[in-house]
Amino acid sequence: MNRIFLLVLLTSLVSSEVLAQENEQVDPTKWKPLLVGKLAGSQAGFQNWAEGGVNTLAFSLGLDGRAERTRNGWMLKHEVRLSFGLVKQDTLDFRKAEDLIRLSTTFKHTGDGFLKRLQPTIALLARTQFAPGFNFDKNPFKDGRTPPVKVSDFLSPGTFTQSVGMTYLFKPYLSQRLGIGAKETVVMIEQLRTLYNVDLDKSMRLEMGIEAYTNFDKEIVTNVVLKSSLGIFAAFNKPESPDFIWESILNMKVNPWLNVNFEWTVFFDDDISNRAQLKEVLSIGFSYTFI
Repeated sequence: MNRIFLLVLLTSLVSSEVLAQENEQVDPTKWKPLLVGKLAGSQAGFQNWAEGGVNTLAFSLGLDGRAERTRNGWMLKHEVRLSFGLVKQDTLDFRKAEDLIRLSTTFKHTGDGFLKRLQPTIALLARTQFAPGFNFDKNPFKDGRTPPVKVSDFLSPGTFTQSVGMTYLFKPYLSQRLGIGAKETVVMIEQLRTLYNVDLDKSMRLEMGIEAYTNFDKEIVTNVVLKSSLGIFAAFNKPESPDFIWESILNMKVNPWLNVNFEWTVFFDDDISNRAQLKEVLSIGFSYTFI
């Protein structure tokens, strides 16, 4: 939980500092920041309810931010997405329901003519989580331990990708990136490395290959925004089985502070599982734009 309190403190400090910078900057070539905090929760309670039911308490916190600027034809963009949620059912202890740290940086040339549509690009992406994760259904280690069994933690795993290539801008809301890339899968906890196909005597698995990234971000109807991205990484040593992650968020704005969000993620990496992994989250909650 110390990481959660650290996140809240860091968010406050960053918000104050960036807001102060924004007030000082009027030059359009300087940083253009955006920082939005989100809070969602639900509760259900039953007592002498003939139809039955399970007492439930759930909440989640989130922080979405970006900062970008363009100078001399080069655009630099940083993005951050943080989320954490807990759920409690009846007599069970609190369990983690949502946990994500996602950071990305894109550096690309936005020139005129040919380079206005086809833009040289360098991209970096990091993804991990805040807190330990447990499998409550089965023991994937098959070592005789009874579930729940710890299967993940901060930087266990953590995935990092870097790519150099070109971005083709179909529309202001639709782009496609293609390039040569590297992918590192980091597992700092030795006991968890077998779950992510990392050698026990190493903390990282390195792959080189082709990286493709498709991004869609548009208000499809009034106050309804769809953000969707598909990242594919095909390692040179196994091009027939590429890794991919498809992430989408449908944001429906009821008013300036109330939002309904539907999120779904499809993830496949045969170093982890030979089946696609699925996640979906539906939340109704409050949002506040710090910047």
